[in-house]
Amino acid sequence: MIKRAYKERLYPTPEQTELLAQSFGCARFVWNNTLAYRTTAYQQQGESVSHSTAEKRLVSLKADYPWLKDVSSVILQQTLRDQKTAFDNFFNPKLKARYPRFKKKDGRQSIRLTRAAFRYRDGEITIAKAKTPLPIRWSRPLPSEPSSITISRDRAGRYFISCLCDFVPEAFPVTPKTVGIDLGLSDLFITSDGAKSGNPRHLKRYEAKLARLQRRLAKKQKGSRNRQKLCQKVARLHAKIADCRRDAIHKASRTLINENQVICVESLNITGMVKNRSLAKAISDAGWGEFVRQLEYKAAWSGRQLVKVSQWYPSSKLCHGCGHKVEKLPLSQRHWHCEGCGEAIDRDINAANNIRTAGLAGFACGATGAGAAA
Repeated sequence: MIKRAYKERLYPTPEQTELLAQSFGCARFVWNNTLAYRTTAYQQQGESVSHSTAEKRLVSLKADYPWLKDVSSVILQQTLRDQKTAFDNFFNPKLKARYPRFKKKDGRQSIRLTRAAFRYRDGEITIAKAKTPLPIRWSRPLPSEPSSITISRDRAGRYFISCLCDFVPEAFPVTPKTVGIDLGLSDLFITSDGAKSGNPRHLKRYEAKLARLQRRLAKKQKGSRNRQKLCQKVARLHAKIADCRRDAIHKASRTLINENQVICVESLNITGMVKNRSLAKAISDAGWGEFVRQLEYKAAWSGRQLVKVSQWYPSSKLCHGCGHKVEKLPLSQRHWHCEGCGEAIDRDINAANNIRTAGLAGFACGATGAGAAA
């Protein structure tokens, strides 16, 4: 049994909207105030503020700012726990996380509540300080009672609720089919079977409209009502682009998981690749990292195996038929002839076949991590 979050759309009433706005503001204030206190203590005294010290300080904050008592205390306590997690991630060298940042009023807002601050009964959720259940548009029933919920509002003004529930994954029937995947820009992914997915390029599709709105936004006076309206339009368009990209990746990853027992992919250094100014926008629009992340957790849930091949493996330069390796292969050269066997080679399909071969070899030897076939 594992934990799984179920995210649903939320349409709060005016009274609930006011309560959530107040809760978002209090949580944001506690986060920023505590973060400033931690940062100042380290810069001036060289001291690290512990989580227990931050929790004790919350009592004095409530005394100095009585309006913090208007929301559930669980929200403020969970805010401090989230900040502790952020600092733990920052000090973990393997995660390479950034230093926790201050939260902005016009950014994404969220609060987290445990069972002490909400009630789940007959498929309805009522949070503390609210008189009526939250109007949630359920897309599916929850498998169990939530252990915690997270309510968020994005920059487009949409509300969501994420319910953390116990989940028992069911393994899919075993299939003998295996596949290698080469990630690309002309096509999001190319399989060793020769199938090319295409690349919808969601950002490029709406780029002209987005640029037009941003030019209009730049001319609006800061703090004006018209600027706020235009900010909402820009945020809604960004949300639409992100939703389209996420939906396409979900469908593609689900198809691959359903059809294949072993999926072999290349472990790319995406953080380093986006530093290339010529390709950064296209790589970010493709969503390679999210695609591999979805393959990883869906494979674990479905009883499939995801094998990551080292990024240094020369999958494009090796001929899949005879093993001949070319010395130079520019990125612009999509087809080449093998000097060893004379075959005409499609660069992407050849790379996918090599990734599949290397991944299966590593899987047979028990190496299923990012260093397989190094």
